[in-house]
Amino acid sequence: MSERRYSEDEVTEIFARATEAQKTSLPGGRPAEGLTLHELQEVGRDVGLPPELVERAARSLEMMGQAHRRKLLGFIPIGVGRTVELPRPLTDAEWHRLVSDLRETFDARGKLSEQGPFKQWTNGNLQALLEPSPDGQRLRLKTLKGSAMSMIGTGAMMFGITAAIWVSMMFRAAPFDGDTFGVLMLTGLGLLIGGLVPLPSWARTRERQMEEIVERLSLATTATTPQKEPGADER
Repeated sequence: MSERRYSEDEVTEIFARATEAQKTSLPGGRPAEGLTLHELQEVGRDVGLPPELVERAARSLEMMGQAHRRKLLGFIPIGVGRTVELPRPLTDAEWHRLVSDLRETFDARGKLSEQGPFKQWTNGNLQALLEPSPDGQRLRLKTLKGSAMSMIGTGAMMFGITAAIWVSMMFRAAPFDGDTFGVLMLTGLGLLIGGLVPLPSWARTRERQMEEIVERLSLATTATTPQKEPGADER
């Protein structure tokens, strides 16, 4: 099996993680297809980074997972999430630390539940699910902007129904109170816009929070390994 090659963007991210703050400029002349972990470690030696630190940073980057969005009208984010494949099952202590991180990051107490190998933390539409996977465990983080959905639905319905009645009465030349209909339409439009406008900023904030949670988890799990049971090597 060929060794994975990291792209230039991934190389920059790996060295940023390895130094925790400092980005390293790589020497030129590297192949366009990227660098392997061994090549990254060789470059790291040139700039004084221990190979194990580079490897740990690379593993943490691989564990960042995949972000995804649920969109309204095809382009407005109404929900966000991130799915992460963990290299090994989390210990109970690691799960508890993750829950504490979730509570602090989202300023929400939430509720814990457990059913067999499945563990879950939920706070309304905000969810963190830990489930088994072929290689270890899978962490799913997701949330939905429920209040915006209600505002958008109510506003669209109010505006649409009022506009339809208004047009119908105008065609029939029936008497109607234009001011009242205008206020209802503007109210519906205001609810619709009020629900839509904050969504992009909300989605970016939630995505950043989820990325930070996963980054802290990845650094913690790649920096430590569970201790073996006594006598495990003798079995």
